[in-house]
Amino acid sequence: MLAFTTHRGQALSLPWENIDTDQIIPARYLHRPREAGYEDQLFHDLRFTPDGKPKVGFPLNDPTQAESTILIAGRNFGCGSSREHAVWALLDYGFRVVIAPDFGDIFFNNSLKNGLLVIRLDEQSIQSLMQEEGQPQILTVDLPQQSIINSSDLRYPFEIDAYRKEALLKGESEIQMTYRLLDKIKEFETHHINANPWVATPPAS
Repeated sequence: MLAFTTHRGQALSLPWENIDTDQIIPARYLHRPREAGYEDQLFHDLRFTPDGKPKVGFPLNDPTQAESTILIAGRNFGCGSSREHAVWALLDYGFRVVIAPDFGDIFFNNSLKNGLLVIRLDEQSIQSLMQEEGQPQILTVDLPQQSIINSSDLRYPFEIDAYRKEALLKGESEIQMTYRLLDKIKEFETHHINANPWVATPPAS
C-alpha cells in the first residue's frame, strides 16, 4: 500500500452527486491485470465521446486541471458496485486524496486499504474549497495533523479512524499491521491454551 503523510497538490472540483463506481471506471474495462494500469480509463464515459474525443466541459479535460492530484467531489461519491478498480484508476491517474461530504461505504474502505486518502468534510467546507478563485487551487493535506490547508493558509480539520491513519502513515496493509502484533498474538494463544487445555485436546474417537 502507498504510504501517506503530507501531500501538496492541485485540486480538481467535480461537484456532481452520486458519481458511482461504473462512472469512475466502466465495467467493460475491468479485464486488465492490476499491473497494466487503469489511468487512461478513469471517468472514461464522462471524459470521452463514443468516438474517443475528449468531451468539452469535463473538468479533467481542461489542460490547466490535467495535473490535479486532489479531487473534491459531491455527495455519495463512489456509490454503486464494490469494484476495487475504481480506486486503482484514481491512484493510477495520480490522485492521492478525494474530499467529499460522504462516500459509498465499500469504496471508502477500498480507498483506505490501497493508500488513497478519502476525507469526509462538511458541505460548507466543501463549498468553500470549491469556490476558490484565480490560479489553479493548491491544497496541502496533512495527515499527521488531520488538516487541509488552502492557499490562504486556512485550515480545514478532518476526522479519520486511528487504525486507518496509522496504516496509511506506515504504508502497511491490514495483514502487515496484524503481523506487528504477532508476539502478542502468540502470547495470548499460549495463555489461552494453558488456561483452557481442552481447546488443544482432540476429541475422543
